[in-house]
Amino acid sequence: MSLQSILPTSEITDKLVVDTEKFANLTEPNIIKLIHGEKYLTSKWYTGSGEIAHKKDGRSFEVTANFTLNSEVKVVEGVFKHENEILANIYNSLGRCVAVIDQTVNELYGEQVRKYFDAHEIPLEMMAFRAWEVDKTPETVHRILEYLGKDGCDVSRSEPVLIIGGGVLSDVAGLACALQHRRTPYVMVGTTVVAAIDAGPSPRTCTNGKQFKNSIGAYHPPVLTLVDRSFFRTLATGHIRNGIAEIIKMAITDDAVLFELLEKYGSRLIETHFGTLEENQDLAEIADDIIYRALFSYMKHEGTNMFETYQDRPHGYGHTWSPRFEPAVKMMHGHAVTTGMAFGATLAVEMNWLKSEDRDRIIALCQSLGLTVYHPILEDIDLMIEGQKNMRRKRGEGGLWAPVPRGGIGACDYIQEVPPELLETAVAAHKAVCSTLPNHGAGVEMYLSDLGLE
Repeated sequence: MSLQSILPTSEITDKLVVDTEKFANLTEPNIIKLIHGEKYLTSKWYTGSGEIAHKKDGRSFEVTANFTLNSEVKVVEGVFKHENEILANIYNSLGRCVAVIDQTVNELYGEQVRKYFDAHEIPLEMMAFRAWEVDKTPETVHRILEYLGKDGCDVSRSEPVLIIGGGVLSDVAGLACALQHRRTPYVMVGTTVVAAIDAGPSPRTCTNGKQFKNSIGAYHPPVLTLVDRSFFRTLATGHIRNGIAEIIKMAITDDAVLFELLEKYGSRLIETHFGTLEENQDLAEIADDIIYRALFSYMKHEGTNMFETYQDRPHGYGHTWSPRFEPAVKMMHGHAVTTGMAFGATLAVEMNWLKSEDRDRIIALCQSLGLTVYHPILEDIDLMIEGQKNMRRKRGEGGLWAPVPRGGIGACDYIQEVPPELLETAVAAHKAVCSTLPNHGAGVEMYLSDLGLE
């Protein structure tokens, strides 16, 4: 059979030798580029193309494929107000909306969600799931899959699921969408600070493995993320504090202006839940600006490196050792991250990458917001080394690539390896720095049980 009888002539490049019965007679590699018609798209958010090239031996070939995602992030106001038509415009043409909502969010806002879709005459199928940290398990993912699958709503591969909730729900429900039909799109409405500026728009969906956070997952970002800080009004203050750690992370590594804004307004943001507990237009605009800057810095690196094909990832700051010690002592995620960030800053000082005064600014900001900068778990060097081994496997055997600030606030670099001797020296130095701090660097409501999560 000839190649021409297999593929249309229009899809064969000039390099292809047609009507060749035996590939072994070819004298150079031959490339066929496949470009599909728009009418065959599975859904409007995903496109792709590919090439296949057979080699001179006539018994081997290579395949190259490219995948393109169109994902949008919007800072909005009143996402479930009747006059806001963003979601209505998406789901009107689909004839329904299938939604997954956090159990607590359902109690607070479920009726508002239902009234929104009723007002737009869009049938709504919505199920609530408890999404505490202890629920971040494969079992929760399977329960969501049952709801989305044939025994539930039978979601189409082109039908975006609506996810409404915090960071845990965005991770597990996003993973369920990644598994459903191998890729089902979803729209994310984050209701916590972590979900709004980090876990929600992130391409990394996941669930926890034994003794290591987020070790099971898939790369599957939402096609649309809507960030509405009005949900922050009903959050516990401890959750506001926990989430702001992820904003600090991007300020230190990528945006010095954002860091200065946090130094000036961070305490007010926590007190007023990002300006939602008082009528102050100036503060509201500052809050939106801080949220937008954090989102842009995060997605500039995370969104454009969707599959973690490269490990120069500033948003990994504070997340090198914390995935191991966070579950060991049951710390709130944000407190574990700031502990990792503060230690990373001291490590950078030990390597002459950062001035001690910049490290002290980082620690001072975190402490002023009630976030943890030191915990005795850091002194468990065996656990820290084990954490490095786990992270090296996750990031690839090319190195640990631990991001830390370098040259000042607003920029970072990556440590390829941290030998045990350097690790011990940095831990001792960090302990000494934090020993003079109130509570030796401990934060407010730093454990999961402090906020009733277990």
